[in-house]
Amino acid sequence: MNERKIYPTYFAGGALLLYIVFYVIPGIMGICYSFTDWSVYSSEINFVGFDNFIKAFSSDYNYTKYLTNTLEFTIITTVLKNLLGLVLALILTKRVRLLNFHRAVMYIPSVLSALIVGMIFRSILNPKVGLLNVGLRAIGLDSLALPWLTDSKIAFNSVMAVDIWKGMGYIMTIFIAGIMSVSPVYFEAADIDGANAWQRFRYILLPMLSPTIAVTTVLNVIYGLKVFDMVYSLTNGGPGFATEVLYTGVYKEFGLGRYAMGTTLSSIMFIFMLLIGYFMIKLLTRNEEALA
Repeated sequence: MNERKIYPTYFAGGALLLYIVFYVIPGIMGICYSFTDWSVYSSEINFVGFDNFIKAFSSDYNYTKYLTNTLEFTIITTVLKNLLGLVLALILTKRVRLLNFHRAVMYIPSVLSALIVGMIFRSILNPKVGLLNVGLRAIGLDSLALPWLTDSKIAFNSVMAVDIWKGMGYIMTIFIAGIMSVSPVYFEAADIDGANAWQRFRYILLPMLSPTIAVTTVLNVIYGLKVFDMVYSLTNGGPGFATEVLYTGVYKEFGLGRYAMGTTLSSIMFIFMLLIGYFMIKLLTRNEEALA
């Protein structure tokens, strides 16, 4: 069958034109603006070179906090979502009563809006009238009733915990699909050889799941780098700058009329995504070549 008859040349040209107009040009314009002093406070736009990028990585400003928080959020949530998702998948691929019900319960949080989840947990974690602290005080554990979202030392951990709770069910479903795709023949052969449960997991299941782990890692890293709604709905970046991430920084910079700095932070995020995406693709390609 002639592919040109299915996808005419003008169709491909039109799609390319739309891609350039709506993606490439705005991206290039954003990067160009990051080298200027564009703001709502001046009608003129002047070229300032790398001043905005130097400011973003300078310890004299709070922008470095945005960067470190974003990377910390990405690394910790990626590791824990993968770990907890795998544990849940191992449990929920066994013969347990009401299996589909348990899977659905664990998966439901992942389909809820992050903004809605954040608003719900903002009330649950309220230090005075929140359900968690009220419950802890009711059973005599007053020492564990903490200011979960208002203490700069624990607020960011609380945000990550809520995000992990929401997202691990989705990762669990991916791991369940990966586990169920492994042929039982391998496990039968291992049983004949006298392998125990740990050996079956370590030497059979885990290597078989390496492509699945690579996929879930990519998904978690991409989500972690662009996180915004969960942080915004829970703490709005506070207290102080304790929970600020890059995209809350972009949002606030544009809100304050400092457009050049906002585009600079967006450009930094673009560079991060580009570099991490490149290494992730290399990792996935290497895994595919190893399994070929």
